[in-house]
Amino acid sequence: MTMVAAAITISLDGYITGPNDGPGNGLGDGGERLHYWVFGGPWTYESEPKGEATGADKEYLDEGMTGVGAVVIGRGMYEAADAWGGENPFGVPLFVVTHHPDDAPSEGGFSFVDGLDEAITQARRAAGDMDISIGGGADVIRQALRAGHVDELAISIAPVILGGGKRLFDGFEQTMNLEHKALLQSPFATHITYRLAR
Repeated sequence: MTMVAAAITISLDGYITGPNDGPGNGLGDGGERLHYWVFGGPWTYESEPKGEATGADKEYLDEGMTGVGAVVIGRGMYEAADAWGGENPFGVPLFVVTHHPDDAPSEGGFSFVDGLDEAITQARRAAGDMDISIGGGADVIRQALRAGHVDELAISIAPVILGGGKRLFDGFEQTMNLEHKALLQSPFATHITYRLAR
């Protein structure tokens, strides 16, 4: 049966970006620190990341993508990542939730979909018996949690306090019970995976 897993990185004070995030500064001011774990160490937008995850971080990434047949993200993440240079980086069908599906590029492997429910429906069809990963941003993850789409929630906590930016759970007023599933830790992040208690 297809499982839907949401995953995102936050700062210790709960931000998914620093202030002033956007194209060319996707993780906001100081936000590069959130993804040191993805690139094996420090990087900046000026010098571009060159490394890759190692150790526990690589184990977490590999496990998170094993069995994934489709990815769903929000338009904000797509734009903040500068559309990954025009190429889908995930190697599986990628669905971008947007209010403007007609903006979809004709190449690159991106499917623009109007609304999260429709994106999940299309992702399920594309994934077949494989799993679906919801990669963010925060708004898409909050919508997916509210709608009951998420079976697992993985949060990577980077050891940084950003003091501002976008928070993962801003405006989220539901109570949800979670069950601990897994924990991995590296010098760059603590990766916690929860099952949603039904």
